[in-house]
Amino acid sequence: MEEHGLPVPKIHFLDVLLTALKPYYPDLNGLRRGMMFLSLYAVDARYPGDDATKRQAAAALRWARKVRHEVRRILGIRERLPKDSA
Repeated sequence: MEEHGLPVPKIHFLDVLLTALKPYYPDLNGLRRGMMFLSLYAVDARYPGDDATKRQAAAALRWARKVRHEVRRILGIRERLPKDSA
């Protein structure tokens, strides 16, 4: 958003951020479902009383990895090799 001169809102709703970036990166739209899912865990799961199940946590981790991979691709940032393969 910064690179395109867009204001960067201080929010945790990834769907809102995705909507703002859609004209610049239409490929990200395929991640909308996952980004909406991740938004569910952005704040509430950090506090007592609203925990994710192991299944939800695993799904969130998978989505986070997909989103991270796509964003790194768009920004031209290579994936890091695992520490044990260096």
